[in-house]
This record gives sequence, C-alpha cells and structure tokens, in this order.
Amino acid sequence: MTARPPRPTPAVGAEKVVAEGVPSGLDPHPPTGPRILAQLHICAPGRGATPSARSWCSCGRDLNAFGHRKAAALIADHERHRTLCPLLTQGKEAA
Repeated sequence: MTARPPRPTPAVGAEKVVAEGVPSGLDPHPPTGPRILAQLHICAPGRGATPSARSWCSCGRDLNAFGHRKAAALIADHERHRTLCPLLTQGKEAA
C-alpha cells in the first residue's frame, strides 16, 4: 500500500472557489449605479383577505404589519423613516 501525497494547502488569504471559475465571498468590484436603499411592499389581496405591508431599509430596518390599521400605520412610518434615515438623506444633501 502506497501513501497518498498530502493535499496542497492554499496560501493564507487565498480565494476559495465553489466550482471552477465561480469565486466565493464578496465581489471585489461592487456594482456601480443606482441601488435599492429602501423598499415598501404592500399586499392588498382583495375582499375578505388580510392586507400586509413590509418596510425594508439597508440601514437594518425590516418591519412587517398585518391588518388594515397596522399596515396603514407602517406605510406612514415608512414615509417618516425615509426623511430621517441617514442612508437615504445622504444623497439628498449632496444634490
């Protein structure tokens, strides 16, 4: 029985790949141009169904509401957040 040669160990900090030609980890070239910073998704399915709303922001905000009153309150709160969030007001000040 012959001994197997040891596996080569990658250098420290070497990029790992999932499959040939598919790098894993963060993209060293982030996308340029517009990107989504905040989003409000409203679902009003129709008669007899419960409406819902989701407010998401890249600052970490991720809220959900179910029902007419709570969804309406979240929509108003989302609008208020858009005027206060530093990630969203940053571009407005520069313009």
